[in-house]
Amino acid sequence: MKKVSWMLVFSFLLILTTIGCSSGNNAPSANTPKAEPTEIMVSAAASLKDSLTEIQKEYAAKVPEVKLTFVFGASGTLQQQIEQGAPADLFISAGKAQMDALEQKDLLVKESRLDLVGNELVLVAGKDNSKVTSFEDLTKANVQKIGIGTPESVPAGKYAQEALTSLKLWDTLQPKFVMAKDVTQVLNYVETGNVEAGLVYRSDALGSSKVKVVTAAPESSHKPITYPAAVISATKNKQLAEDFLKYLQGSEAQQLFVNYGFKTLAK
Repeated sequence: MKKVSWMLVFSFLLILTTIGCSSGNNAPSANTPKAEPTEIMVSAAASLKDSLTEIQKEYAAKVPEVKLTFVFGASGTLQQQIEQGAPADLFISAGKAQMDALEQKDLLVKESRLDLVGNELVLVAGKDNSKVTSFEDLTKANVQKIGIGTPESVPAGKYAQEALTSLKLWDTLQPKFVMAKDVTQVLNYVETGNVEAGLVYRSDALGSSKVKVVTAAPESSHKPITYPAAVISATKNKQLAEDFLKYLQGSEAQQLFVNYGFKTLAK
């Protein structure tokens, strides 16, 4: 009888031990590493750098499981990189032509394409520069260098070409042009005094304490300045890229864009 009792006790203890081990195996370990956030690569026009850097911080706090990585540059350069297979989940261009080129090659998720924000083309000069007070002043002999983006690859440069052509100044001013790889470089040329004036976006001018806005180019002098955005068809994280693009359209992100000098677009 005692033998049977001891066997029952032993069996009961064995069951408890098994349950305890099972529970221990299912409990999360304090040393278990957290899952790494999924990286979303965003190729974006150089003029978006300041605004998107702030948006990046806001998004990281809201969606910690996603890590945003930005590549900033001239829209034409970014377009070529994407065509050559550079990793990108989302593209935000400062010009329609670059986005059109990718769409024609089926490199975009077409239904994701949209116009995100707008901007304004302005003539800027150094804070203490009194030589330039209008577009017409650019023709004066004491204005020797004018910075613009290379029209073939920099949308701001293309808009500048359109505006100056409309104002009948393009041919006259060509010997004075200093071409830049992107709009940020144009701004830098003006800030450092390497050129007397330059044509940049209002958002760029507002971000610098070293330049002043002389005047805005008439809206009728160039095509509308809009920033199209789209998910890249080669992405492996389509839903996450679309989620971020949707966030950029929301009121919070749009207000941040406005704070940096961009314009919201009528929906």
